[in-house]
Amino acid sequence: MKLEMKKGIDILSNLGSVVSVEEARNIFEKKCDSDNLKKISTIKNEEALLKIANAIALFQPDSVWFNTCSKEDLQTARNGALENGEEFKIKFEGHTCHYDLPEDQARLVKQTYYIYNEGEDISSLALKQERSEAKAYIKEHMTGIMKGKKMLASIWSRGPIGAKASIPAIMITDSYYVVHSGNILYPNAFNDFDSEVARAGLFFTNCHSYGQFKSEDVPKARVYMDRSWQTTFSFFCTYAGNTLLLKKGNHRFTVDHCTYYRVEEELSEHMFITGLTGPGNRKTFIVGAAPSGCGKTTTAMVGTDFIGDDLAQIWIERDGTVRAVNPEIGIFGIVKDVNYRGDPYLMKCLRGEIPSEVIFSNVLIEEDGTPRWEGDGDQEPTSGKNFLGDWTPEKKYVNGNPVPCSHPNSRCTLSNADIENYNRELGVDPAGVPIKIITYSGRDSDTNPPVWAAKNPDQGVVIGASILSAATATEVGAVGVRRQPWANAPFVPGSLADYTHAQFKFFNSNKIKEKPVMAGLNYFLTHAARGGEPGDNRLLGEKRDVKPWLTWLEIRAHGEVMAINTPIGYLPLFEDLKTIFNETINKEYTNKLYNKQFSLYIDNIIARIDLQTKAYEKEENCPERLFEIYEEQKVGLNSLKEKYGPIVKPSELIEAGGTE
Repeated sequence: MKLEMKKGIDILSNLGSVVSVEEARNIFEKKCDSDNLKKISTIKNEEALLKIANAIALFQPDSVWFNTCSKEDLQTARNGALENGEEFKIKFEGHTCHYDLPEDQARLVKQTYYIYNEGEDISSLALKQERSEAKAYIKEHMTGIMKGKKMLASIWSRGPIGAKASIPAIMITDSYYVVHSGNILYPNAFNDFDSEVARAGLFFTNCHSYGQFKSEDVPKARVYMDRSWQTTFSFFCTYAGNTLLLKKGNHRFTVDHCTYYRVEEELSEHMFITGLTGPGNRKTFIVGAAPSGCGKTTTAMVGTDFIGDDLAQIWIERDGTVRAVNPEIGIFGIVKDVNYRGDPYLMKCLRGEIPSEVIFSNVLIEEDGTPRWEGDGDQEPTSGKNFLGDWTPEKKYVNGNPVPCSHPNSRCTLSNADIENYNRELGVDPAGVPIKIITYSGRDSDTNPPVWAAKNPDQGVVIGASILSAATATEVGAVGVRRQPWANAPFVPGSLADYTHAQFKFFNSNKIKEKPVMAGLNYFLTHAARGGEPGDNRLLGEKRDVKPWLTWLEIRAHGEVMAINTPIGYLPLFEDLKTIFNETINKEYTNKLYNKQFSLYIDNIIARIDLQTKAYEKEENCPERLFEIYEEQKVGLNSLKEKYGPIVKPSELIEAGGTE
């Protein structure tokens, strides 16, 4: 059964038991001072008023504060986070640090559930809980959870005010750190809420409480997402990926919205948005998918016109262009391996060269207040404090493993506007930016080349559907190598077959005047996988090589370079890459490295296709076109193997397929 909106009981309203606007206003009178009563009086949407009143009735705070994102309210949130001990000041002006509990350092994937109605389709990769069971757990643990505290209510927008794909959202929490973070990451929608709901036709509601910030409570933590009522519940956790629910919580709701209610109109993707300046000073905009922890921020920062590093709302405009907006106005990015060599724009903000408001999380703080993290490019730290207390290089976990100076999922939160290559005008333009290139990537150490372009939209969808990635520190308890279709799989609530169908429909739509180039990226190939010693996991390239790969796609998208025709798509020619590497990053690119990176290892690719085929065969009603593309590619690859052997060099690929 497909998703049905407003089906089953609304858990928040049922537990709060507030049924009339008059009751809601009485609750506001009891819990709000005159200033906050004045703020809430500007909101006329009755459904929203009831949602907020029911949250007050259920959580039972001592008082309520409304965040309008005024200058005064922004400062109140900053001060509150410091006074509550959720953040503390560090070396640079405007920089603070936040520590999560040791057990709550990443997304709690094994404690995150979709609330479902009987018979409703849920992603095969997700956890689910029946509505009555979820209601009972929420009632047990969230009733009175804010006693003795102040409830903080914000209204932000997921995207520029007025953008076709933007959706307003209410965020209710008892954490000033969550409010402070949200003020940096999302446009204020308090004053525009009623008109934005009328335009979008919906809004999201988010409820969070960190409880008493105790390690023993983390096993009881839950992140619930009620798809039918577009409401989230999160409790006993502080990590922003679990608590700042407009991010991945509401992203899931927008994925649902696009998959079931706006097919062939919109997509909601786990993608960066960036622009490259090409020949003649032209601007070419790119969106790119990658699982969390796989280089999206680094890739986005390569652009001359950075727009966003994590999420993209995409639609087909009336003029036939594919356009995108970033639902956020800031970055909540991983800092591990962020340094001046690979991320100069970001480092200028993180090291105080550019005045910025920055919230670090779970990094090491040295005695003089300097934030440090693994791979920051400086001399290894010798002491400091991190999320486990005092730290030295000798510190070990109970199991004997060394404690790194910072958690692998340490983060920084800052405004896009502070980053030098951010396009301040287009980044918040409700018209969005026109998308000409779409990339998909994961952590692939042994199979795919660094860059390849699809021959048609169907092959492009299959690239996105076939992402595999090594587990990263972004998910508690994640291990091994796993499928990550479109990099969006962890955030697809419904059937993966339905989501796949929506992708084929969108990219094959006759409404699109000029189809974007769809491509794969992979800068995680290792020496071991390309003829080196077993276990040599050094990368064949380096992070900054992503600029040449994107530059080749930019030139290809404008029809200015030829490419090698292969069964998996189009590959770049050596002479083009040699020139591009020299002109973009002043680096010599050798034919020896080219042959290692762009030879097709046939057995590896076929094994990957077989793995994906078997997985998708388990999905009911998966589009047949997916399997047809896989089979076409296998036939072509086997033909190459029969003629040239299991490793086919670029020169042999040219001989077999020519260039186009």
